Amino acid sequence: MQKILVLYYSHKGAVEALARAVAHGIDSVSGAESVLRTVPRVSAVCEATEPAIPTSGAPYVTLQDLTECAGLALGSPVRFGNMAAPMKYFWDGTIATWLSGELIGKPAAVFTSSGSMHGGNESTLLSMMLPLFHHGMLLMGLPYSEVALAETQSGGTPYGASHIAGSNGSQPLTADEIVLAKQMGKRLAETALQLFQQR
Repeated sequence: MQKILVLYYSHKGAVEALARAVAHGIDSVSGAESVLRTVPRVSAVCEATEPAIPTSGAPYVTLQDLTECAGLALGSPVRFGNMAAPMKYFWDGTIATWLSGELIGKPAAVFTSSGSMHGGNESTLLSMMLPLFHHGMLLMGLPYSEVALAETQSGGTPYGASHIAGSNGSQPLTADEIVLAKQMGKRLAETALQLFQQR
């Protein structure tokens, strides 16, 4: 089984729900297995305030998770058109992985959630791509052959799966958002398997 890492940070649960839909798409591909991981919150004080093991949800990611994965789906909520600080903080600490080239040639895709339709989804997706490009990963989007991409009245972009959570973050995933997230996961897993077979 090839492990596909689904790495996300979620504040109110919307990105986690999207991550689980992406993971469902990955797990629908024979020979692929999703691995859900998250990152801890960052603290404004010098002493760490997060527990070593999360009280709920996915375990915290390690650099070994990056080394062992055959592909990566990366998710973050929108923060002023950018990825959230905890996710950026994690990637800022991956210099050793970058130096060793562990992620070169592996496929990756990105996903996000915002409070409003024009809340910065696409710029956030693009911001998450930047460290992945520097790591030499092969970035994948969603093609318009996905019918839901052209018809959605909620989330979904060619840059990656997205969700509109509403101003209080309580809107559940729509049918189109679920379809697109699953298809992105499936496409990522299929590509990872094809690339692995060619190595």
